[in-house]
Amino acid sequence: MKRYKLPLSSLFLGFLASLLAGCGEKAKMEIEDYEVKPISMSEVVTATGTMESVTQVNVGTQVTGIIEHLYVDYNDHVTKGQLLAELEKTLLESDLKSADANMASAEASYEYAKSNYERDKKLHDEQLISDYEFQTSKRDYDVARLSFEKSKADRVRAAKNLNYAEIYSPIDGIVISREVEVGQTVVSSMNVADLYVIADLENMQVVGNVDEADIGQVKTGQHVTFTVDAYPDDVFSGTVTQVRLNPTTTSNVVTYEVIVNAPNPDLKLIPGMTANLTIYTLELNDVLAVPLKALKFQPLPPQEEESGLPQPQPLDKPAEHSVWILKDNQLVETAVEVGVANNIYQQIVGGLQPGEKVALQYNEVMKNNGRAKPEDNPFLPKPPGANRNKKEEPKK
Repeated sequence: MKRYKLPLSSLFLGFLASLLAGCGEKAKMEIEDYEVKPISMSEVVTATGTMESVTQVNVGTQVTGIIEHLYVDYNDHVTKGQLLAELEKTLLESDLKSADANMASAEASYEYAKSNYERDKKLHDEQLISDYEFQTSKRDYDVARLSFEKSKADRVRAAKNLNYAEIYSPIDGIVISREVEVGQTVVSSMNVADLYVIADLENMQVVGNVDEADIGQVKTGQHVTFTVDAYPDDVFSGTVTQVRLNPTTTSNVVTYEVIVNAPNPDLKLIPGMTANLTIYTLELNDVLAVPLKALKFQPLPPQEEESGLPQPQPLDKPAEHSVWILKDNQLVETAVEVGVANNIYQQIVGGLQPGEKVALQYNEVMKNNGRAKPEDNPFLPKPPGANRNKKEEPKK
């Protein structure tokens, strides 16, 4: 004969049931059950972040000059290769002409030195001139050759600087900032002088700040939804593309940056907006699951048939995880394989079939099908003021 260990909660329920049975209104025990069916399970982490464009370019100039023309302004759509602005070209064109003249002069000197060297080489081979004269001719030739090479490089630089006077868009995007005015002098020194800021607003991202307590649950590829204050009724979707490991500490609060891509075909999202993120760290559809308390349920010992309670049939060998199934007025313990869990449900990957009913807990029900109320029990303390409405009977 098998013995059952009765938990304290079960003893208390049995004692409470006997007390209620002794009061004027009888109570009976019933089992609350749950029908196994496919459901959706989710677990989320919330965070806030800032909208940024994935691609944002500061367009500048590498040469010094005066802004002569500006062809685009704030919020203009531009395409890659489009002319944005021009600098005044007089000095740059003069530099190019000077470089052309220097190159022509160097080329003439090179050709002259080359012909002298080739002539002297033949004479030297026939021993008609001295070694000193030949070496001098070769030196003049090498100097002229190097000078010609330098003049060609200077000409390339001057031509490139002249091209830099015309500023073109490096990407497709929208002008979100203009830093200069027509007539303004831009000076190129160690840093490139910025003229425009162009961003690709069709491809945005959210830089979210996730608390250190939640960062362990966030992984690349997880689904994310977010809202912005500018469009409170719209819910935008994205995906976690990067979890950055560099921590940020503000007022002793440690957070980590999580990058979420945010396609923006309608151009509603703009840089700088604050986004309220919901990161789905668990998202399963059409899975079998049971409430967590189903795995903690313990049946009462075998009862008399008149009690109406199902009779428990435990497993022959203890299982790591098990639930109690209601079947033919019996509680049948069944071993199950579990998967992931959230705060409410436990996924079941094996051992249960849809439609089966698992026991959750015992409930006490009055004879008239109403739940037993705490104040019906004379052994429980009554709430404050419970006797105030009762009129005291006059003393005889």
